[in-house]
Amino acid sequence: MSTDQGLVFAVLAATLGLLVWNRWRYDIVALGALLALVLAGVIPAAEAFSGLGHPAVITVAAVLVISRGLLNAGVVDVLARRLMRLGDHPGLHVLLLTAVVALCSGFMNNVGALALFLPVAVWMSRQSGYSPSLTLMPLAFGSLLGGMLTMIGTPPNIIIASYRAEVAGEAFGLFAFLPVGLAVTLAGVAFIGLLGWRLTPRRQQEESPDQLFKVSAYLTEVRIPEDCSLAGQTTYDLMAAVKDDADVMVVGLVRGEQRQQMPSIYKVLQAEDILLVEADSDSLKTLLDVTGLELAGRRSETDDEASGHREDFGELTLVEAVISPGSLLVGTSASALSLRQRHSVNILAVARRGARLKERLGRIRFLAGDILLLQAREDALPGALESLGCLPLASRELEIGRPRKILQASALFVGALAAIALGLVDAATGLVVAALLMVLSGLVPAGKVYDSIDMPVIVLLAALLPVGQALETTGGAALIAGQLLAVAEQVPAALTLALLMMVVMLLSNIINNAAAAILAAPVAIDLAAGMQVAADPLLMAVAIAASSAFLTPVGHQSNTLVMAPGGYRFGDYWRMGLPLSLLVVLVSVPVLLLVWPL
Repeated sequence: MSTDQGLVFAVLAATLGLLVWNRWRYDIVALGALLALVLAGVIPAAEAFSGLGHPAVITVAAVLVISRGLLNAGVVDVLARRLMRLGDHPGLHVLLLTAVVALCSGFMNNVGALALFLPVAVWMSRQSGYSPSLTLMPLAFGSLLGGMLTMIGTPPNIIIASYRAEVAGEAFGLFAFLPVGLAVTLAGVAFIGLLGWRLTPRRQQEESPDQLFKVSAYLTEVRIPEDCSLAGQTTYDLMAAVKDDADVMVVGLVRGEQRQQMPSIYKVLQAEDILLVEADSDSLKTLLDVTGLELAGRRSETDDEASGHREDFGELTLVEAVISPGSLLVGTSASALSLRQRHSVNILAVARRGARLKERLGRIRFLAGDILLLQAREDALPGALESLGCLPLASRELEIGRPRKILQASALFVGALAAIALGLVDAATGLVVAALLMVLSGLVPAGKVYDSIDMPVIVLLAALLPVGQALETTGGAALIAGQLLAVAEQVPAALTLALLMMVVMLLSNIINNAAAAILAAPVAIDLAAGMQVAADPLLMAVAIAASSAFLTPVGHQSNTLVMAPGGYRFGDYWRMGLPLSLLVVLVSVPVLLLVWPL
């Protein structure tokens, strides 16, 4: 082993360890791996950031923008509304939801497809009286299966297509993945709908089936008496007076005949104001003791008059929302972000893995997959959810796009696919043109273009592509391939493919699937050269395996996204994921050998 090979393997080992540790975000880890090899002289400085212009990176960014345009236009919302009219059987719900999500994932970002149907699945489960845990994991796995259908379905396919261009002079086409991808998807969806969903845990929440949070007991009316020091001060002063000792949120104000929802933090308070506050019993006691406020019920008003104040705040709405992996909330707290001031939302409660957290709200550091109970004005809620990177769970309605926008978005997308399929333009160019036209036509607001792009994934790809190239140029990939070749000489070709797929699957379940594809593709190419066969079946095997992260919640964003809403634990995924992974291998290997004989 040469010095350069040793350095590459050492950096890759450290990178894998950090990714499994999951303390730092994967794009930061990937960037550190790139810089380490540049500083060590393994990667020339002039090529360090060549990955930013790589066609695979450009294509992934364009697909993310197009996916946002399709979502904004309401192209798939019509399907979602139709699904909400089905019967009550969970097996039927799972089968149809998984099939539709898989179909959508073949042509748009799979996390985007999952995000669209996640609130539909939760709503259907609650209406039918069964646990969301029965449907959400199948939904996530369906989004992964559907990504195998086309070249643009998932980043690993885009990466593998670009590697094929290096060895064969031509990238895989848009539908080159369809023969194997369709067979695997059909088998996988059938397994999930008929048997797999029965292997998911049946997590029943302690609360009623209609809601994860109960907040009625935490909403209380307090009055500012004549001699209170808070009279003449602001709402901010009130909350600041107890912020170190209690969690208190002012969610409404009654002043005479005036009713105001979510008053500004700079609202000047007056004597005899009635405040509607959100606080648990301990925080409420602290508030009354420290500030001199009184419970509104101590006045001479009747109980009906007092309780009637709450009804005056009907324009405020509550929504359960899940924090997506790319949310700005991840790793920070509500107090650090000043959510009330900047986004006009209150966080009333937080749940993690199906259980409400009892910590002080201001001190909780949010994780991807946490469920928030948010309060906001109805007209401000959609914008707040989008800016925060949260997905609504308890949505009762879907916004249907206007027919003109649906037709416009569909025409742009289908036109781009047709141009690519006919060979008129390459994939990167065609998809960038479609993305640009969606921006120019207003389907994606110009100010939201970069919000549509998952920048951590882009940085990950751009950083690891040169690292993958270094694995190839230093001979590291050939060294690994040589070890696999020694095994391949003793077993049938089908078993070699299966072994390669199982190794990549394991890798994909502990690190990002795009990273797994980048690291495994050079090994597959060198293994094909050693076997003196075409690289196509081995590259396809890597693509399928990299998208088969069914064993853990960290292998793919879709798995992470459903963890809290479904109340899943880390060890729940393999129960359905392991037989599904074996099915993928059993189905894909014969089809691979049939379409691309060794």
